[in-house]
Amino acid sequence: MTHRIIVLGAGYTGAIAAGRLARRLHRDDVSITLVNAEPDFVERVRMHQLAVGQDLRPRPFIEMFAGTGVELRLAEVTGVDADRRTVAVSGTEGTEELAYDSLVYALGSGWNTQDVPGITEHAHDVSGRPGALRLRERLAALDAGQPVLVVGGGLTGLETATELAEARPDLDVALAARGELGDWLSPKGRAHVRKVCDKLGITVHEHTAVTGVEADRVTTADGTAVPSAVTVWTTGFAVHPVAKATTLESTATGRIVVDRTMRSVSHPDVYAIGDAAMAMGPADKPLRMSCASGTPTAWQAADALAARLTGGKIPTTPLRYFNQCISLGRKEGLIQYVTADDRAVRAALTGRIAAVYKELVCKGAAWAVANPTLGTPARHRRVVQEPAPEGSAAEATA
Repeated sequence: MTHRIIVLGAGYTGAIAAGRLARRLHRDDVSITLVNAEPDFVERVRMHQLAVGQDLRPRPFIEMFAGTGVELRLAEVTGVDADRRTVAVSGTEGTEELAYDSLVYALGSGWNTQDVPGITEHAHDVSGRPGALRLRERLAALDAGQPVLVVGGGLTGLETATELAEARPDLDVALAARGELGDWLSPKGRAHVRKVCDKLGITVHEHTAVTGVEADRVTTADGTAVPSAVTVWTTGFAVHPVAKATTLESTATGRIVVDRTMRSVSHPDVYAIGDAAMAMGPADKPLRMSCASGTPTAWQAADALAARLTGGKIPTTPLRYFNQCISLGRKEGLIQYVTADDRAVRAALTGRIAAVYKELVCKGAAWAVANPTLGTPARHRRVVQEPAPEGSAAEATA
């Protein structure tokens, strides 16, 4: 019988996993269904660019997966029954239940409001295309001199604030960070971030926790009111809620607990990748939510599933980090080199060459999605078995 593989979510990780599986497995033996709510691929790492008015190249999935054997199902995932091996979806054809033999869960993450009062009503996000487009419309309506506050001093906050200040120098852009600006970076990295913020005229509020958001201001933990005609909330991401409602073993935040091959520790027929997975990296530290983590987990899951189905050796390539790539507008960037477990080292690349480096990384990630069956050897192995149970001889090769 045909082995039914369903991939949920077509972000960077889901799209790459679906294409890699199509490259690895014989089309006569498997069916691969990719479920996604939108017809086009969203370059999530560029949402801050979309928000400030830049136009991004459309990448329709129907073109990406033409001729690969991957079936695209446009629908929203509303539930997963991991015990019955079914997925509930809702689309233009109504509600439907899809059965699977193997599931790749890649629903990723979205905006995290952290239950701060006023965020839902008054703040904006850049975690996806709908939020970025709403912010784009709001920014376009602002008059010169109006204050815009980006809350969150992480990678997304830095990229959003600098992109906004460069694109709209007429606005009064500020950034609020809980700690010191760029406190996780090397001294060289921190100095460059501060230099760029000063050059772009960004007011930085360090050691500032925002506890409430209103239409024209935010309130901080010490009671200070900071004017803000537009507030952009970038303090992290929350995983898609579907997994937490299932019997899959997951963390308190809803990330699915997986082994080194990205397979669920409670349901061997389920793989979780990207932000949806609680995967451990070097030094037994959880991989952070990022494209840098997501792509390797997609490779790992697809190759492990293909190996289990075909009787091949199961790969367990160590997952590690090399650098953090940060765009600081279109003209400046920062490449912070890190240890395998993501701690900053002294070395860092800055300036225009770092901006070019980051742009190449973004283009490379989009290329990997747009060419899902390229870049890996074409093997098309025949399926010879069901996924190996725990403790089997095949598992012993891991």
